[in-house]
Amino acid sequence: MLEQRYRWKNKQLREHVSIIDGKKAPTIVLRNAVYLNQVLEEWMEANIWIYKDRIIYVGDKMPAVQDGCEIIDCAGQYLVPGYIEPHAHPAQLYNPVTLASYAAQFGTTTLINDNMTLFTLLEKRKAFALLKELRNLPYSMFWWARLDSQTELCNEEEVFSHANVKSWLEHDGVLQAGELTGWPRLLDGDDMMLHWMQEAKRMRKKIEGHFPGSSEKTLAKLMLLGADCDHEAMTGEEVIRRLGQGYHVSLRHSSIRPDLPGILEYLQEYGLKSYDKCFFNTDGSSPGFYKEGFTDSLIKIAIDKGVPLIEAYNMASLNIARYYHIEYLHGNIATGRVANINFLEEKDNPTPRSVLSKGQWVKKDGAACAEYKSPLQWEEYGLSPLALDWDLTEDDLQYSMPFGINMENSVITKPYSIHIDISREVLDMDHDECYFTFLRRDGQSRINTLLKGFASHLHGFASSFTNSGDIILIGKSRKDIKLAFNRMKEIGGGIVIAEKGEILFEMPLELQGVMSKASLPDLIEQESRMKELLAEKGYPFEDPMYSLLFFTSTHLPYLRVTQAGLYEVMNKSILFPTIMR
Repeated sequence: MLEQRYRWKNKQLREHVSIIDGKKAPTIVLRNAVYLNQVLEEWMEANIWIYKDRIIYVGDKMPAVQDGCEIIDCAGQYLVPGYIEPHAHPAQLYNPVTLASYAAQFGTTTLINDNMTLFTLLEKRKAFALLKELRNLPYSMFWWARLDSQTELCNEEEVFSHANVKSWLEHDGVLQAGELTGWPRLLDGDDMMLHWMQEAKRMRKKIEGHFPGSSEKTLAKLMLLGADCDHEAMTGEEVIRRLGQGYHVSLRHSSIRPDLPGILEYLQEYGLKSYDKCFFNTDGSSPGFYKEGFTDSLIKIAIDKGVPLIEAYNMASLNIARYYHIEYLHGNIATGRVANINFLEEKDNPTPRSVLSKGQWVKKDGAACAEYKSPLQWEEYGLSPLALDWDLTEDDLQYSMPFGINMENSVITKPYSIHIDISREVLDMDHDECYFTFLRRDGQSRINTLLKGFASHLHGFASSFTNSGDIILIGKSRKDIKLAFNRMKEIGGGIVIAEKGEILFEMPLELQGVMSKASLPDLIEQESRMKELLAEKGYPFEDPMYSLLFFTSTHLPYLRVTQAGLYEVMNKSILFPTIMR
């Protein structure tokens, strides 16, 4: 469609030129602006003209026509381009809109989003309609096209059909294929995945890797097959290894992997001369991680670790825009770009006092311009409350498996031998083993075993928040597990904690049981309460959100629960199939 093919229509472009000719007024003029010119690599003073969502002119002149124009004297402020998040997972309890609106308050005005949730839970037609509607918001969003489910879906060939994947790759809002969580399949000879990567290359779109701990040999192979970038470097040595093989490297600092300070310390000691192929990401962190900031907090870390000031800002803007071939729109303050501009009080303080996003004030003089309320009718796009047409039965809570799942940390799980009596209604509270049930969202099958290491005295817990969108039940008491499930079902999906016949906590996830409608500040409070409660019940790790998310994720070692059954990652095999209900 033509309105999707071009950012601005011919009529609009003529309007933009007429402003230069003095026939029409801009909507905003930023006067006496000291801004970061990233091409010349210096701070310069200029007047910046903006018309609606576009920068029309940057230079010494003032517009000839100023009728109705908002003129802002920028003396004493420093202007930098809006920051870009290149690796957002916009369904980590929050949703794409609440994440974008919150990020913008900290100067991140562009997000490049994972499409997994929209791809697996929505009809393609409705997903694309949603993407179109999101373009009307005062934030810039781009998307990935996933090539694998990072779990074992019963209908994977149907979901990840050639037609579906190709449609996403061809969408003009999609900038890359990946992330390649299924890269072992690729190396083992998955030619369909390789074909999709070739198609992405043909369309001049990028391919994002997912290569934790990969050797130089593996990185070389994956580069030959088409990978362009990787965000999984956990040390400075791993960054250098990737740069040496020709990769761009997205330096991660997230709730589960806060690695950036150590990485930058190493790169400084190494004497890295250029950061042009490096940029920042927060990798879909849990809500609470963003309490104190977004990309701005990563820029602060870089400045504190000795990265040159302009390089630090480039790593959050220009480097990303150049990599994705969107420099003509984003990543710098220059004529023709989208008007995403952050207003700083000091050059070395990246948290903005004011923010323009698509030429609209989303923050001004330290305050949000208006309380955010989503204009979207989510139900129109298939994102309605979770509606389960089945009930939990006594048979669903019968346990007889000889081994269970042992949590090594928030996300790594291994098998272990069960030695306790699992026939009881309530397990003892003096150990950290709980009943564990996985239920397919459609109610067709289940897995029953024990989970060790999650909690010591958690009575009942239910969650529809998982990577696959299926249901997880955990607890010591079968009665309270059932109570938690029933309440989770009643509220249309979410996370529920029950104890001794009472509901202690609930977090509604009204959008298909995986995303909340709540604002991010409200969600941060809810998540904090959940973490406090789980810690009281014996949860020993940092991030329960990631534990729930990754129980079903086969890109992590060693044992996972999937729609196909208990999955051994290293051998790529089903140890025990699911039980049909």
